[in-house]
Amino acid sequence: MEKGARHRSNAEKNHPAGGESQAGPGADSGGGGVALKKEIGLVSACGIIVGNIIGSGIFVSPKGVLENAGSVGLALIVWIVTGVITAMGALCYAELGVTIPKSGGDYSYVKDIFGGLFMRLLAVLLQSHHQEQAALVFLCRATCPLWGSVISVLLTWVNCSSVRWATRVQDIFTAGKLLALALIIIMGIVQICKGEYFWLEPKNAFENFQEPDIGLIALAFLQGSFAYGGWNFLNYVTEELVDPYKNLPRAIFISIPLVTFVYVFANVAYVTAMSPQELLASNAVAVTFGEKLLGVMAWIMPISVALSTFGGVNGSLFTSSRLFFAGAREGHLPSVLAMIHVKRCTPIPALLFTCISTLLMLVTSDMYTLINYVGFINYLFYGVTVAGQIVLRWKKPDIPRPIKISLLFPIIYLLFWAFLLIFSLWSEPVVCGIGLAIMLSGVPVYFLGVYWQNKPKGFNDFIELLTLVSQKMCVVVYPMEEGDLETEGRSEDMAEQRQSFYQPAPTKDQDSDGQ
Repeated sequence: MEKGARHRSNAEKNHPAGGESQAGPGADSGGGGVALKKEIGLVSACGIIVGNIIGSGIFVSPKGVLENAGSVGLALIVWIVTGVITAMGALCYAELGVTIPKSGGDYSYVKDIFGGLFMRLLAVLLQSHHQEQAALVFLCRATCPLWGSVISVLLTWVNCSSVRWATRVQDIFTAGKLLALALIIIMGIVQICKGEYFWLEPKNAFENFQEPDIGLIALAFLQGSFAYGGWNFLNYVTEELVDPYKNLPRAIFISIPLVTFVYVFANVAYVTAMSPQELLASNAVAVTFGEKLLGVMAWIMPISVALSTFGGVNGSLFTSSRLFFAGAREGHLPSVLAMIHVKRCTPIPALLFTCISTLLMLVTSDMYTLINYVGFINYLFYGVTVAGQIVLRWKKPDIPRPIKISLLFPIIYLLFWAFLLIFSLWSEPVVCGIGLAIMLSGVPVYFLGVYWQNKPKGFNDFIELLTLVSQKMCVVVYPMEEGDLETEGRSEDMAEQRQSFYQPAPTKDQDSDGQ
């Protein structure tokens, strides 16, 4: 029974007879396998990208971008350039997503392209990507101080219950936040028609209220990148996409230009109603905008901010949990995180781990410092992944690529990436150093959990027991994967991968018993 809780036998993998037969951890070989369901269509895919990007940044980051840019005109240029660079990065990820159609996004691409000990370590460090969700929950906590953590727990329950529920929540709140931003843009157009465009005139737009500094401009781009953060999250759930070869690139082509348009014109609308000084004095730019223009209807904006963050956290929970799921599946995280519920087919352990780690990150009192941590780490891994696209072109030029973009796009992206990292380190060495320290926290985890194979028997027994108890409590099993029915030998490879993190390899007797 204990063996069955930890490893699927070859017979189990080759005789799928439905998920319910594996409801118990000790399912026999006659039981069937369960798998992640392909329930994400094109509309929901666009909802995931747009909903993750428009989470909180457009309601908060305008202040950070303007503060570091030093003028309204330069701030608008930062928003436009950041959108263009984001589109280039998204095109690179679109090619990688259809070339390596695996969930896990950056993690899967880095591991498959580079391989080796160093890249295994780097893949483990990708868990730091998850900090973006902490920033989203932090904003929710700032907007609704008593309910931020409750919202995170509630959304975790929704994601654990059903993939369909989670995507429906995402679709609804994405539509809601787009309507709120459309209202802001329309109000801005009305202001311009009234002649309220003082800060959009070139002579006023580029009037500096602080000395220009290249390091601060780099930080402005980092703040903008936080607002665009989430553009790569659909790549985390590739295996749950309906027809990923078509819907992944289509969703990217639709979503990124839409978000760039909304962001640029929302910022234009902001400066039609607020001076730079008023904008910098506001902790929630959209709320201040509503108070100045909407009168008795000003309550719409704080509710829109809260609901937007609600949808952003939902999308981040949905996608970030798949990152941990993919890491556990490859043996880089505890094996229980690679299991899914026998009936709901949701990665409940990974979702719970995502929720708990998010709540633990809510310890900083400075939201903008947290945004800088996140932006720096995100760009670091984005650059490594995009560089992997060039390496893959060189190592495997003939593999099928449903989408093949010009190498000019990853080169431009990497040049911009180098600019941001170098000048961010130069202008904010302490903030970037803390970000690196957070990222490197995965190093001891890797060497203790993955690299060190000969662990004490008592420790292994404890981890086995903990895995078994967690499996029974969550009613989860290892999912079937594509190719399981065709390649029997893969079951042994997966068993070796799963046991590499804290778990001893199954003995030959155990394998023979499973058959």
